[in-house]
Amino acid sequence: MSIGLIGRKVGMTQVFQDDGTMVAVSVLAVEPNTVTRLRTPARDGYSAVQLGVEESKKITRPERGQLRGLPPLSTIREFRVEDVEAFEVGQKLDVSLFAPGDLVDVTGVSKGKGFAGHIKRHHFKRGPKTHGSDHHREPGSIGPGTTPGRVYRGLRMAGHMGDARTTTKKLRVVRTDPERNLILVKGPLPGARNALILVKKA
Repeated sequence: MSIGLIGRKVGMTQVFQDDGTMVAVSVLAVEPNTVTRLRTPARDGYSAVQLGVEESKKITRPERGQLRGLPPLSTIREFRVEDVEAFEVGQKLDVSLFAPGDLVDVTGVSKGKGFAGHIKRHHFKRGPKTHGSDHHREPGSIGPGTTPGRVYRGLRMAGHMGDARTTTKKLRVVRTDPERNLILVKGPLPGARNALILVKKA
């Protein structure tokens, strides 16, 4: 359990390291996060730091009441921590929290791919296309008939694919840019451009 930051996925690019090797990186735009609330075991039953970003006029009156004395932040998320003594409401956290070489866990919502078949969704193999076979992209048998006489729950079949909360773990921070509020992380990240991303130390 460690503190993290809320950001947006900008896209992907490539950078060159000191030894001349090229690395594909994902660019995260992380504006300074504001601590909006501290969760304590005595009051809430757990320890966490609530952060907010992205000021907006379109927040509800209950949200304005929760953020009394703070900017009207529209995006709020919590990070579980061991102890909240090092934080205070109104404190700002920025990309200086991370350094090149750090390992981070990145959480986002993967791209939605709509209704997908079993081959695309679960990487099933197709049937033969020769010798008179008409079983090309069909799922095949889904279970015995007499016993159990039903389809097991959770059987891998065609259905809705993507658009799910996904965490990619132990990615390496290649570079940080505090002046432009950017973090460059090695490899691809879940979500489309401008998707909301949570990044915290692994």
